Amino acid sequence: MSITVHDHDGSHSLTFDTGVLAADPAVAAAGHEPNGYFWEGLVQFAWPEIAERLEFDSEAGMFCAIGGQEDLARLRAAVEPVIASPDAVRDIIARAQSAGVEFDD
Repeated sequence: MSITVHDHDGSHSLTFDTGVLAADPAVAAAGHEPNGYFWEGLVQFAWPEIAERLEFDSEAGMFCAIGGQEDLARLRAAVEPVIASPDAVRDIIARAQSAGVEFDD
């Protein structure tokens, strides 16, 4: 499992494969599909101040955020421990459910 930051002729993106993450079984146990769209929604809920500065191009098997290097570095620092921790993702899902958030997965 790894997060990759890409540089495409001055455009930057952050990606990681889904369905293989340490946190994905907790996502599935909570009734969600651990795909790129779920993780996109989780990022938008958990870190709205970062998400509002990014564009997303996620797919079923991959999360993808596009933006500036600094914003992607902040996103990486925030999301890296969560994708590796079932407990952390369960906590965010519980907070989202309490707030009435519906994940589009």
